[in-house]
Amino acid sequence: MIRLGVDLGGTKIELIALDDSGAVLLRRRKPTPQGEYQATLKAICSLILETELELRQQGTVGIGTPGALSLATGRIKNANSTCLNGQPLQQDLEKLLQRSIRLENDANCLALSEATDGAAAGAAVVFGVIIGTGTGGGIVINGKILTGANAIAGEWGHNPLPWSHREEFTHPPDCYCGKKGCIETWLSGPGLARDYQSVSGKIFNPKEIDLKASQGDQICEVVLQLYEDRLARSLAHIINILDPNVIVLGGGLSNLQRLYRNVPKQWKNYVFSDEINTQLVPPLYGDSSGVRGAAWLWNIK
Repeated sequence: MIRLGVDLGGTKIELIALDDSGAVLLRRRKPTPQGEYQATLKAICSLILETELELRQQGTVGIGTPGALSLATGRIKNANSTCLNGQPLQQDLEKLLQRSIRLENDANCLALSEATDGAAAGAAVVFGVIIGTGTGGGIVINGKILTGANAIAGEWGHNPLPWSHREEFTHPPDCYCGKKGCIETWLSGPGLARDYQSVSGKIFNPKEIDLKASQGDQICEVVLQLYEDRLARSLAHIINILDPNVIVLGGGLSNLQRLYRNVPKQWKNYVFSDEINTQLVPPLYGDSSGVRGAAWLWNIK
């Protein structure tokens, strides 16, 4: 039987079909309807049903989504795609598809994918990071997702930025969760773009900022160096608590290759150890790693 994985992102919905060996049979993407829950359900179901029609067989379905299922209500909580919050996403999709599905936080899916057959394959403790539209995290220990007693394991993005500088402490940005100065507000793609705009008055996306820095633009370079310091501080907090073997970056900002060189050089200033063996690595499967993890959900439960 084929395994279908769906990654419900802030800007795109991606589907992948895998065979039993993990080989890709088919991949499809479509834009995520913005702020429209019913349209999002329709888009997910159409991707699944069109794929099964094309492959002429039905598959298991795993969904990676922002936020998590509330253990109290079974509805989505903590999603930065706020139209999902309070919605019975799993139940609605099961009703529309007329079968059971498995649903996990998107960062958990990233971590599972990379721990299963990706950049962290074989590692005992893996922390998967999503730095893109939002900032999420997932934990895999010995090949199994750690969900936690409150279904929030790995949610580092809604802790305060550690070891804050004075200006970070006195002027924290607002977070959609209702608090101020969450790690997500600093390390997400919109956070990086905001920092550049506050200095230059111009609107650049992270890819443009990285390109300009590589061409010698000093403002872009300074903004990226500050971003790297914030990422190093935030990941050092994780290392001090979880002590993972491997940290895998995912999301759009994981494509900034300089992070893998510069951040480990800086986190040594904050990690409470004389030697740091934790590796910081890019995802083997790029921005499709999360969708592979969603497909692999049927391997672990």
